[in-house]
Amino acid sequence: MLRTLSQQLLSVVTGSYVSGTYSIVFVNCPNEQIARDIARAILDKKLTASVNILPKAYSLYYWNGEIEEATEILLLIKTKTSKVRMLSSYIRLVHPFEIPEVFSLPMDQGDVHYLKWLEEGMEEE
Repeated sequence: MLRTLSQQLLSVVTGSYVSGTYSIVFVNCPNEQIARDIARAILDKKLTASVNILPKAYSLYYWNGEIEEATEILLLIKTKTSKVRMLSSYIRLVHPFEIPEVFSLPMDQGDVHYLKWLEEGMEEE
C-alpha cells in the first residue's frame, strides 16, 4: 500500500502516469435498462467518471452444468484501481444476476489529459 501511495504521489508531482493507477471494469447486464441504471448509479456515487454501454454481446457459458446462450449488454467502466473493490461490491448488491460477471484489467497507458479528466470526475464535491 505504501508503494502504491508513493507511486501515485510521483505521478501527481511529475505529471507522468503510473501503470495500473486506473482500471477498466467489465460487467455484463441482461438488458439495456439495467445497464443504464447501473451506469447512472455508479456515476452518481463517484465510483467512475465514464461508462460505455456496448450493445449485444453474445455470451455462451456453463450454468448449472448446461451450456447457456444469452444476449447481454456490456459495461466498460473506467475507474481508479483503488475503487475497484468498492465498485464490485456495489454492483453485486444491485445486479439481478445471482453471480454477476465483474472483473477488471489495469490500464497500462493512457492519454494524460483523459486520465486527469477521469480523476477529476471521481472527486467528491
